Formats: sequence, structure tokens, C-alpha cells
Amino acid sequence: MSLSRREILKAGAAGTALLAMPGWLAACGPKAPVAALADVTDPFLTWFGIDEGMIRQVLAELASRGADDADVYFQHARSTAVSFEDGIVSRASTTVDQGVGLRVVVGDQVGYAFTEDLTLASMLAAARTASSIANGSAVAPASAFARPGRPSFYEVAVPWSDVGIDRRLPIVQKAAGMARTKDARVEKVSVSWSDGDERVLIATLDGRIITDRRPQSRLWVNVTARQGEVVQANSANMAGRRGLEWYDDERLNTVAQQAIDRTMILFDARRPPAGEMPVVLAAGASGILLHEAIGHGMEADFNRKNTSIYSTMIGKKVGPDFVTVVDDGTIANERGALNVDDEGTPCERTVLVENGVLKSYLHDKISAKHYGRAASTGSGRRESFRHMPLPRMRCTTMENGPHDKDEMIKSVKQGIIAETFTNGQVQIGAGDFTFYIKNGWMIEDGVITFPIKDVNIIGNGPQALRDVTMAAADSALDTGGWTCGKDGQSVPVSQGLPTVLVSKLAVGGANG
Repeated sequence: MSLSRREILKAGAAGTALLAMPGWLAACGPKAPVAALADVTDPFLTWFGIDEGMIRQVLAELASRGADDADVYFQHARSTAVSFEDGIVSRASTTVDQGVGLRVVVGDQVGYAFTEDLTLASMLAAARTASSIANGSAVAPASAFARPGRPSFYEVAVPWSDVGIDRRLPIVQKAAGMARTKDARVEKVSVSWSDGDERVLIATLDGRIITDRRPQSRLWVNVTARQGEVVQANSANMAGRRGLEWYDDERLNTVAQQAIDRTMILFDARRPPAGEMPVVLAAGASGILLHEAIGHGMEADFNRKNTSIYSTMIGKKVGPDFVTVVDDGTIANERGALNVDDEGTPCERTVLVENGVLKSYLHDKISAKHYGRAASTGSGRRESFRHMPLPRMRCTTMENGPHDKDEMIKSVKQGIIAETFTNGQVQIGAGDFTFYIKNGWMIEDGVITFPIKDVNIIGNGPQALRDVTMAAADSALDTGGWTCGKDGQSVPVSQGLPTVLVSKLAVGGANG
């Protein structure tokens, strides 16, 4: 049975049961007899229709012209999306993507190729393409593969590939119903759902085979409301490496209520005065500013290339003594969590800033070697087999501070609270940013006086970190479905913050 990718997708449209059969997927791989896989000890090999002998041949071809490192990254991803609008399902789809990425590393240089065809001939051809970067003596792969153990941060009761639409749809309908009945001003509710079941297998030149199975899900509630002639809209969402069992009535009610509250407050909100003023960043979702304006500058590739403002700052003060910033891939079930990164390195909790001092960058294997580290920080991530790994954030947050939130607000003569964000722009090297605040509050003489909306804040991330004057003991990760883009690649992340006071930022308000 020989199927092209287009034929595979057509078959998938005919019946989802077919997609869940490893034997059928194996038919997309080598044309060798099934008996060739009789000694397989790892079920992932069966999924991809490969064996260790084939992997060793591909690695040998990758390193045939020399290599400091080389790996192959097999990926099978099955995702489902549902859109529910005006009481009906407006769209539903299931997609399957599968292939292998092949990488050769020589110094700081990378040769990369990928193929969706998992036949040996196709993989060897891709390996020859990737290996053309090198011009040295062949390096032999290890004679045997080890399978190191790994942690497990995101077990689910039932894999999403085994969940039918009949079990997803009631969740979507219930969330929509909860939102619609909470306020008479609600005019329209739409709910978006997505989930995924991803398998990866990474084989390395030094003789390791690492596997992972990664669940992902997200529910997004959008509300449109009318009050007289005025129409407002807002949303809330929840996401994580979670299974069906996570979406209980309590959580659905919470996300529906958040969407309602964020929408209805807009009827009373107005723009604040413009100018430079203190900004209180609310706990949780304000972590977007930490992620974008500061976190990216601590990714090692920007520092290795001297494009980040932090490239000469290791061991130096970058913030006040009470500021500690971490990027942690080990937080169970978080959207940004990983058992292993996309180079096969176990994830860890990486302290980037400790008591105001820059301690570490986020490293992949290339930057770890460049900086003389024994190992990477488990931060080598890629969007799919079509992309090479880069140093990326996972779950980025600032730890608790020593201050009281109420005390913080009382200290502000005139300023704003930034509560939810919709978008922004950041110049990663310098850290200059603009963020758009959807919901927030005005502070006058130490008192919260009225809700605000449609506000831009403008500043510089490294300077804003130095200008943090207070941080409360309420650090929280936001459970929203954040996705980070870098060099054309998108990966799921988590982010958070305690309530933080930045002494001055430019606020684009009513007079701006």
C-alpha cells in the first residue's frame, strides 16, 4: 500500500477511525516486510514504520562528511478543531501531519532538511542534503542505542486521538450556554476548541533514542454584548497539556464568567490621561510583558550573536534585589511544559535572574557548547519536523516579591493597572516594546477609580525590569493559550507574574 501525503489526508476525511491505526500509518513508511520490525522494543518505532537499523543508516549518511552533532526528529501530530457559533457547529476539522527532520551541526553552523516520506530512500536523500554543510571525515553513529528514562509531566486519562467529537461537543455547548445566560446584554457567544496528540521520536548521533507523547488542548469563549447602541466584545480562554477530564463544570463556568466580566466592564471603561506614569502589572496575564520584552533577550542565540542587550550581562545586576525570574519546563500540565525538549534533553527549572542578578541564558545544545556548559537547559524547541530547534522559553514567570498589593496601589498618585492584553510589538535585541491593554483600571491618589480600555503602554523591557519598585507575593501563571513566535516558528508557552509596580512607563491615553 503506497500513499502520498495528499492521499493520506483524503483517507483521513473519510473516517477518523483509520487515523488511529499505527499499522496503517506504518504503511506510509518503508516498504520492508513487517517481520523486519519484529524486534522492536519501542512502540514509537512501530508508529513511524522504522527500526533501529534504518535510523543508524540515516545518521551515518548525515555524518558522512563530518559532524560535531547530528539527530533525526520524527513527529506525528493529530489535531482537532471545533468552532461553535450562534448555537451551531460552524466548522470542525481533524488534521494529521507526519515527517522527519534531519540535522547536522558543525561548530555553530547547521545543515537541515526534512521529508514527509518516511521511506529509507527519501530519508537518506534528505540526509545527504543536510550533510552538504560539512566537508570533513565521516563520523560513525553509535553501534547501539540507549533509551534514557524521562519524567512525565502531562499524563492524561484518555489520549485526544481516542476522543470522539461526541465527547468534545458537549463541552463546547456547555461553555457557550453558560456564557449566554450570565447577562441579558449578551448578543452573541462563540466558542473555539482545539486539541492535539503529538508523538515525537528523537535519535542522536551519540546513540540515544528519546520519545515523548504530548497532549494539548484549549477552549476559547468569545462574547459580544450590546447596551443601547454600544457594542463591546471580549474573550477568555483556558489551555494546557490537559485531557478531557480537566474540562469540568467549575472550570467551564470560570472561563465563561471571565469572558462576561471582561466584556461588560468595557461599557463603563474609558481611556486614561496620556503621559509617563507608574503602571501596576496585574498578576498572571501581565507575564506577556515579561515574556516578550525581557525573556526573549535571555535566549542564548540572541546573546551568542551579540544582538541582545543582555549579551554581556551575565553576573551583573539587571533588576532590584527582590526580582527572581525563572523559565520552568517542569510545571505539570502547563501549556509550555515539556518532558524533554526537541533535542531530547530533559527539561529543567532554569533561573534566569536571581535576586536581581542575571544568572543564565536559555540554551539549546549549540549555545551550551558555545558557552562551555556541560549541557543545555532543555530549551531547544521547534514548531515541527520542518524546522530546526532554537533556544525558546517554556513557562516564564517572576517569583513572589516581598510587598503588599494594597500597599502598592496606595503608593501610586496617578497611574494605571494593566490587567489583560491583546497584542504588542517588541524589538527583541533592544527590548523596546508597545503593548495594547484591553482591560485595566485607573489609580488616583492611591485609590482605584474607574475601568480603562484601549490603552497602549510603551517602554523598554530591560529598563522596565530595573524600574520595578514593588512586587507582591501573588505570582501566578496565566492558564491562557499563549503561543510564541520566533524566526517563523510558533510554539506553545506559559507565562506569569506577581502584581508588580513599574515606576514609569509611557501610557498612550486620551490625550495621546
